[in-house]
Order: sequence, then C-alpha cells, then structure tokens
Amino acid sequence: MAERLNAPGDLGRRIARRRESLGLDREQLANRAGIAPAYLAYVEQRAAAPAIETINRLAYALDTSTAELLGGTIDLPPGRGTAARHPELEKLDTKECLRLISPSGVGRLAFNELGGPMILPVNYVLHEGAVIFRTAFGGPFDANLSTGVKGVEFKIAFEVDRIDDANSEGWSVLIRGGVHHVSSAEEQAAVMTLNVRPWAGGDRELYVKITPAEITGRRIWHGP
Repeated sequence: MAERLNAPGDLGRRIARRRESLGLDREQLANRAGIAPAYLAYVEQRAAAPAIETINRLAYALDTSTAELLGGTIDLPPGRGTAARHPELEKLDTKECLRLISPSGVGRLAFNELGGPMILPVNYVLHEGAVIFRTAFGGPFDANLSTGVKGVEFKIAFEVDRIDDANSEGWSVLIRGGVHHVSSAEEQAAVMTLNVRPWAGGDRELYVKITPAEITGRRIWHGP
C-alpha cells in the first residue's frame, strides 16, 4: 500500500510530461505557476490532489488546459483544437522521419482484405530500418499479410503520428513497402530479442516485418 501512495499519480505524470516537452525544469515551471519547487516535485512524484486553483495555474504555465491535465480529454480524438494563426507545413526527409518514429510506440497498418481496405493499430519497434510488430496466429494479420509464396510480399502502408492539441502542432510519418511474416531462423533469432509488447496482451507469437520502400513525413508547426 505504501508503494502505491508514494507512486506518481496520473496528474503528476501529465504535468511532468508536458513540462519536459516544453524543455522546462521544475524550478522554471514552479516560478511560472507561482508555486514552490518542492511542492511541484511532490505533485509530480506522488499521488497528490492539489487545489483546483493550483492546477489552473499549472495549466496556464504549461500552455495547456486544466481539462487536459486532469485527463478530461483522454477519451476524445486528437486534433479537436483550432488551427494555429500562422501554421507552416514542412516536408520531412527520411532521416528525420526515422528519428521521430525510432522511440517506438503505436502505429496504424493499412492493408487489403477480402472485405476491402482495413486499418488497424499495432505496437511496434523500429529495428535496423524495418518495422517489427507482434500479432496472433489466426488473426487478421496472419491470413491477410502472407502471400504463401516465398519472397513475394504484400504491399502495405504504415503510419505513425503525434498530435499536440494544446499547441496546434504535430507530425505524421508514412511508410510504404512490403510486409512478411518472420519465419526464417535468422530473422526469428533477431526479433525475439526486441522488446515488442502488444497492449492487447494474449498469445501473440507471430512476428511481422515491414521493409520500407518509401518513407515520407510532414510536420505542422507555428510559423513566425
């Protein structure tokens, strides 16, 4: 019980993530919000319940909303905010695209099945320039991503993005290429060492590999 009480709460984690994304240390944020740095550390590191006035000040200092810090928008789709006054659309080169998606996370795989186009999210890792994810035998990725002919791959699209509602900014990376089930002993030995953990859980021992043939990306940001 003591460990749970001493663990950071959802509010503290949101504050810390937002602060770090803005490049602020705790003292800088505390000064902006008009609170003591020690108390900010307590809020970030413990399951604290600050007064709403304190949360409002922190939200203002973090250039976000109180609802965002409290998790009130967690079940809403991203991108509901208004566009920036002077948005700039920037095309990203391959190196920047790979840098953005290299931390791994969740992406969306688009492919064709008998009923038509399908898009499903997967937890992925980037390994030696290829995208790797795990799925279940007998699932949609099993039957629909295997041609049954060695060396012949289906063509797919894979997309990863990041939306910053508070700042009306974001980026997206699109990969197009071939996909195949990892079946050779050499490939299996390599992917088994990767930390691919599907959020869906369950028995997901089928590894799938996407080899990019084309990588493109765009970023929306505040212009001058």
